[in-house]
Amino acid sequence: MAQSPEDNSNGPQDPSDLHIQPGGQSAPRSPSRAIQPEAAPPPPPRSRHARNPVVITINFLLSMAVLGIIVAGAALYWGKGEFDATGPLTEEKIFIVASGMSLPQIAAKLEDEGVITNSLVFEAGTRLFKNENKIKAGEYEFPVGISMKTVMEDLVGGRAVYHSVTFPEGWSSAQIINRLNANKILTGEISAIPAEGSLLPETYTFTRGTTKARIIEQMEKAMNDHIARIWEKRSQGLPIDTPEQLVILASIVEKETSKVDEHPRVASVFVNRLRKGMPLQSDPTILYGLFGGDAWTKDRSAITRSMLKEKNPYNTYQIKALPPGPIGNPSAAALEAVANPARTKDLYFVADGTGGHAFAESYKQHQRNVANWRKVEKEIRARQAAEKKEN
Repeated sequence: MAQSPEDNSNGPQDPSDLHIQPGGQSAPRSPSRAIQPEAAPPPPPRSRHARNPVVITINFLLSMAVLGIIVAGAALYWGKGEFDATGPLTEEKIFIVASGMSLPQIAAKLEDEGVITNSLVFEAGTRLFKNENKIKAGEYEFPVGISMKTVMEDLVGGRAVYHSVTFPEGWSSAQIINRLNANKILTGEISAIPAEGSLLPETYTFTRGTTKARIIEQMEKAMNDHIARIWEKRSQGLPIDTPEQLVILASIVEKETSKVDEHPRVASVFVNRLRKGMPLQSDPTILYGLFGGDAWTKDRSAITRSMLKEKNPYNTYQIKALPPGPIGNPSAAALEAVANPARTKDLYFVADGTGGHAFAESYKQHQRNVANWRKVEKEIRARQAAEKKEN
């Protein structure tokens, strides 16, 4: 198709090469202007909110909070690892928490003694578990490599080392106090001697730092509890009117035989005698009347004629009743035996040479038992003399 002269251009013109004339018509730009670059458009104006100081402060605080959370998370992760990790101990360690120690003091001592590696981590972990006020005083034994977490659990759980002290049945209150005061683990000192028969003799456990007065309290409570329970279930018709008399007779039974299985039968002898108005004729009562609480601190097995004749309120060869008080602290077994004695007609008993006793209903039978005992006693003395000569 033929083109007009106006159509001989090679293509549409670049609008930047045109100059807009009044009336909306475009006019071509000059060649020099056409080759010059256009100026870049200015940046958009900044928001008034972005320039606000409050917004700037909030952005800063949010950034710091995020950073803080990241740091705290990292610290918590590291601290937990340390808290649960194997500790530095290479051998078993005895550690003592004194009464009144604060958590920082305990943590510092644990680190000083090589139980833990970092007192701050231990303190922070203990607080995180809300155990800062639950640690119990005492003596603790920590194994090799114990972790901080296990240390905390032991201290909070009171898994302390326990010690024990034993008081033999029938001991006087003076003997018990002497043993207590000689104990180096218990604290304090006992000066007053508790009433005879008010302490239950057995083995008591305790932690380091426990007071001697606390042990006495436990012994008194244990005795009162046993007396109340046993008295409530006593046999009917006993010639015993009060719990105090129960303790008195039980203390005599305790000193007459060390064999627990003999307690009910020995008790029956004394109960039968009381019913008949007979004197108890118990040798240990003579000794206690003469020597008091020190009666059992030495070997005083031999009763002399002068002792039998000497006046004292505990001499049951002279009185036809119970003595005025206990002659020692009886065991629960002796109390049970007196409250529920064996049902016998026995009125006498004597040693049989085997550690036990021979019982009799009549005096004639008792005399035969005594003769047998004298024979056994003579053989024992002869054997002891021979052994002494050989040595």
